[in-house]
Amino acid sequence: MGASQRHGPSIKLPSCGSLGFVGTLWLLSTMMTVGSTCPRSCHCTDRNGVVVQCTSRNLEKIPPDLPKDTIILLLSSNRIRNVPKQAFKDLHRLRELDLSYNSIENVETDAFQGVSEGLRTLDLSNNRLSSLPKDTFAKLHARIRLSNNPWHCECSLQETLRELRLDPETVNEVSCYTSVQEEYVGQPVIQVLDSGINFCSFHQKTTDVAMFVAMFCWFSMVIAYIIYYIRHNQEDARRHMEYLKSLPSTSHISKEFDTASSVF
Repeated sequence: MGASQRHGPSIKLPSCGSLGFVGTLWLLSTMMTVGSTCPRSCHCTDRNGVVVQCTSRNLEKIPPDLPKDTIILLLSSNRIRNVPKQAFKDLHRLRELDLSYNSIENVETDAFQGVSEGLRTLDLSNNRLSSLPKDTFAKLHARIRLSNNPWHCECSLQETLRELRLDPETVNEVSCYTSVQEEYVGQPVIQVLDSGINFCSFHQKTTDVAMFVAMFCWFSMVIAYIIYYIRHNQEDARRHMEYLKSLPSTSHISKEFDTASSVF
């Protein structure tokens, strides 16, 4: 058995004659760069930029040590619950981001700061998102998948969706899981909005009703206080009158004084 068989298969690099000395150094440099910056739980390959494969790795958060020249980041089928602020701020070359099939419940404002201009595809489907801050996707030009999330259809979601480029293949799978109006539960959000429904008008009506109820309660408290104040003053006045009546009258005191004077 030869030496190469005893120690396992050896890695054969192209010879200096085939690539040249400079080409060999470039190849070694590329391999070292990818290997040294790739997150431990992921697999990285170089395709004119780094493709980072972190699918199905039981990750609970986005790896912090991602290569800065990442162009594709695959984080699907993990246990990520939150996308924090500026999670990808150093990945200026990022073109594709897959966060599908996680447990994401929250995407913080400015989560995509730094990649908003270059990102082309963003997949947030099959998560646990029910709402999004209005400025979550500010300046984002990517085509976005938001299907199969438990969306709550109300004003803020309507305003957010109007600013997005939703993926046309999955847009009808973005449905109302709950809604300010029960009749729209289970219906695709875009179809509801295209029919002329305005969730913000429902929000305004709800706000008006709440204000009316608050004003009514305040007015009732004022009336109750006035009634109590009047009754309390009436009771005090009655007691004062009874007290005055219990005092001896002035004429009676004068008669007693005259009687005493005549005696003396």
